Amino acid sequence: MGNTTSCCVSSSPKHRRSNHSRLEPYRPEPELSREDTGCNLQHISDRENIDDLPIEHNPSDHPRASTIFLSKSQTDVREKRKSLYINHFTHISENKHHPGPVRRKYSSCSTIFLDDSTVSQPNLKYTIKCVALAIYYHIKNRDVDRRMLLDIFDEKLHPLSKSEVPADYDKYDPEQKQIYRFVRTLFSAAQLTAECAIVTLVYLERLLTYAEIDICPANWKRIVLGAILLASKVWDDQAVWNVDYCQILKDITVEDMNELERKFLELLQFNINVPSSVYAKYYFDLRSLAEANNLSFPLEPLSRDRAQKLEAISRLCDDKYKDLRKLAKKRSVSADNLTMVRWCPAIIS
Repeated sequence: MGNTTSCCVSSSPKHRRSNHSRLEPYRPEPELSREDTGCNLQHISDRENIDDLPIEHNPSDHPRASTIFLSKSQTDVREKRKSLYINHFTHISENKHHPGPVRRKYSSCSTIFLDDSTVSQPNLKYTIKCVALAIYYHIKNRDVDRRMLLDIFDEKLHPLSKSEVPADYDKYDPEQKQIYRFVRTLFSAAQLTAECAIVTLVYLERLLTYAEIDICPANWKRIVLGAILLASKVWDDQAVWNVDYCQILKDITVEDMNELERKFLELLQFNINVPSSVYAKYYFDLRSLAEANNLSFPLEPLSRDRAQKLEAISRLCDDKYKDLRKLAKKRSVSADNLTMVRWCPAIIS
């Protein structure tokens, strides 16, 4: 205690100023490039943003891009609507006292009509019909000028059956019923789900976009087969093996199926990701396609049991997100903006 020296001596402000004055001014070091540091990893700022990509060329990747099959069907849909409009007024003028039956059902205050197809559980039969219709419009309204036929998809080079391929196999477009029977046979034999059909259409359009090819009478079967093969393995937990497809298509070999799958993946650049937003877009565009072509999903009156189930599901979702809404509410609100979101429960009677 009597020592005059101490290790905790505080200097005066004058000494501190003199010490700082002797320091060299700060000079920022030059930034090192990735070549100098030996790191060739791509910086996050240099990565390609999906919003910067051309939307019209990425319908299977970008959720805001319009699907190809829906745009290809617009011309035929307009012609069908025009003919239906003319036929409707012709029928009314000829049968003023005997109007035709009402084909479409509409909901009223006393009855609500709903179909059993949702985005999470689509109707299998009608989803396959819609996918077959989308493939039909792809083939019918294809771009003939840029027609390129890859050998792996050519049915003459890789036939699916031992029967002789006709000489004019690439001349005539298949009908919608023929496409539907082919897809339905594969889905029925392999016991695939309706969601797999939607993913099949996503992979098909992604292939046409990435590989810059068109689907035509000469290659549509093998392109659809490759898309179904890949979609079943990506979507279903218990995927169908390639040898199982050889049991469905008796005359095809396992080696051919393996090569088809390998080439399909290479043309997709191994991009098999299907975001939920893209899946939902394709589902609702298929519904729009069905409605425009009078291929409506079967409607049934809303029963009391189903109304109670829907109400229970709504209440479950409301309880699930109640805590999130509480966190989203502000503790104080400015007097300039007193408008707040009100949550009103739906009443089904």
